[in-house]
Amino acid sequence: MMDSEIVDSHVHFWDPKNLTYAWHESVPTLARSFTPEDFCAAASATVIKMVFVECGCARTQAHTEVAWVAELARREPRLQGIVAQAPLERGTHCLSDLTALALWPLVKGVRRNFENESDPHFCLRAEFIAGVRQLARFDFSCDLCVRHTQLPAVIDLVRRCSEVRFVVDHCGKPDIRNRVHDPWRQNIETLAKLPNVSCKISGLLTEGDRRGWAARDFRPYIRHVMDSFGPHRIMFGGDWPVLTLGGTYAEWLDVLHYCLEGLSAPDLARFYRSNAETFYRLPT
Repeated sequence: MMDSEIVDSHVHFWDPKNLTYAWHESVPTLARSFTPEDFCAAASATVIKMVFVECGCARTQAHTEVAWVAELARREPRLQGIVAQAPLERGTHCLSDLTALALWPLVKGVRRNFENESDPHFCLRAEFIAGVRQLARFDFSCDLCVRHTQLPAVIDLVRRCSEVRFVVDHCGKPDIRNRVHDPWRQNIETLAKLPNVSCKISGLLTEGDRRGWAARDFRPYIRHVMDSFGPHRIMFGGDWPVLTLGGTYAEWLDVLHYCLEGLSAPDLARFYRSNAETFYRLPT
């Protein structure tokens, strides 16, 4: 049975009137404001804490985004963590950005989304690796938003940065729509053997067949992540409002209820709550 209280490790908020999101041009249904008030209306569960994850605004606006979300948190106390955008590809030159981010208590980690980079080895460039290694100075974690084809490079990155805590967003975006399992499955197993990486079970409804998915479509992928990473290194993510391209918050929870059948009560509590609290160093 689903835990009654949830820590959502992956929530987005944005307002196109304040910041620029070039990717909205290709997804017009999301090209409007999404606020904590909208989230509360959409979430069909008791979300007691949430972590905001950067939303791909213009890179020059990254610090403005953090300031805006910190202001949102003033009226929404459940917003207790921020994963900020950071230019890790600048190598050691990103230290000034990280130092500025460290001034915000809510910033717990960073993300440099590279899922759309044409170079499959983008994250293995010397400058990127040097930038990622700086995160340990600030005890910042690193969210990895990648496609399943990029997992081999991610494995190498995680190995080279053993001092940094990583979390793979959206299970590495497996090709659920076409029911492809390999080599995603093997790559997940390899990645899970590295102790400094966790995985968010999130963002999967949009990887399935949006015209008509069934809960059973997701079960082999979710169970494989669970079996590979174990109960202490997986966490719940809603990926709202991107989630709405594939379904509702309630539908995502129903999928998880089906796929997590048989998980013990303590392990469900870890998945829905305490793993995210520990990983993102949230107040307890």
